[in-house]
Amino acid sequence: MKEKFPAILFMLGLLTSCVPMSPYEIVDSPVLRKTVENARTRDDHQALTKHFETLAEEMRKKAEEQRKLLQHYEEKGYLYGRQAQDRRSHTWALMLKYEKAAKTSRINAASHRKIAAELERNSYGSSRRMAEIIHKPAAQNN
Repeated sequence: MKEKFPAILFMLGLLTSCVPMSPYEIVDSPVLRKTVENARTRDDHQALTKHFETLAEEMRKKAEEQRKLLQHYEEKGYLYGRQAQDRRSHTWALMLKYEKAAKTSRINAASHRKIAAELERNSYGSSRRMAEIIHKPAAQNN
């Protein structure tokens, strides 16, 4: 068991380093950027819209948690002594970070929603034109 403990600890550390530290890091991850670049269909953009809306809601909730925590630190700063100012500034920075991530995610969701709507409109128009061409009598096609 004593020989396996360092190996287990190493593997646990390796796995932990592969996981994003916070949902905020997912907002600008390389995997997400590649997914956005490869989105071609209406369904792809609708899925991205849903993803960004969910992410925006998560970031909004985290910002609200930080806002409540900041209010607590401002009201009860005397409980934390010298650390009160550090905690307030750290909480303020996190709150701003989460609000910015929520705003960015909402903008991305709106952008992908617009692209999906345009693709739907274009595909409807092109499929309608194809149906008209197919169903025209042979005399009219010439």
